[in-house]
Amino acid sequence: MDPQASLTTFMGLEPADLEKTLYDALVSLEEEPIALHSNLQGMDLAPANIDLANAEQELIFAELREFRLKEVLAPLLPNYDFILIDCPPSLGILSQISLVASTHVLVPIQCQFKALKGTDSLLKTVARVQRKLNRTLKFAGFFPTMYSVSNSLDQRTLQSISEQLSSLAPIFPPLPRATAVAEAAEYGKPLALCPNKNQAILRLFDEIAQQLECLL
Repeated sequence: MDPQASLTTFMGLEPADLEKTLYDALVSLEEEPIALHSNLQGMDLAPANIDLANAEQELIFAELREFRLKEVLAPLLPNYDFILIDCPPSLGILSQISLVASTHVLVPIQCQFKALKGTDSLLKTVARVQRKLNRTLKFAGFFPTMYSVSNSLDQRTLQSISEQLSSLAPIFPPLPRATAVAEAAEYGKPLALCPNKNQAILRLFDEIAQQLECLL
């Protein structure tokens, strides 16, 4: 759901070459199914490209626009254990319809003071969605990222994250700064399939995945 299409690129697709994306399913006046690319590293992907940015404007006057993503995902629900929605970094219509279609919200937060302050707007947006559009929406947890154990500012920010947000949902162990994560994006493969696998981070991801599975 991000017009920047970083996840689409990470999964090995070229956004500019795609004929059909999420955009087509969201703005179509007909019941057009989501275009899926199957079995990419064991997953299916509904890709995006810059066309999705136009949906922000085109959905402004659409009837029941808040439920548009939920409606196009509905036929797919029986086919999957989990559907992950990668939201854009802004809190516009695309993020709102993503929250309406979701059961839980997993929030990554960089261990920086500015990023922590930015969660205030997200919390308010989620609260608005919970009041009327999706009363069952819950937080799955908060995931601190880009953490350096030797950086005192990161340590203070992590402590603030725990103090301010732990009452809402679990605070998962922080993801450390590591070149292996950036290299995985460059390779367009999951970290476990890259030359520099970084076993510590893989164990962290496995731990978090197990905790999320229990929560959900």
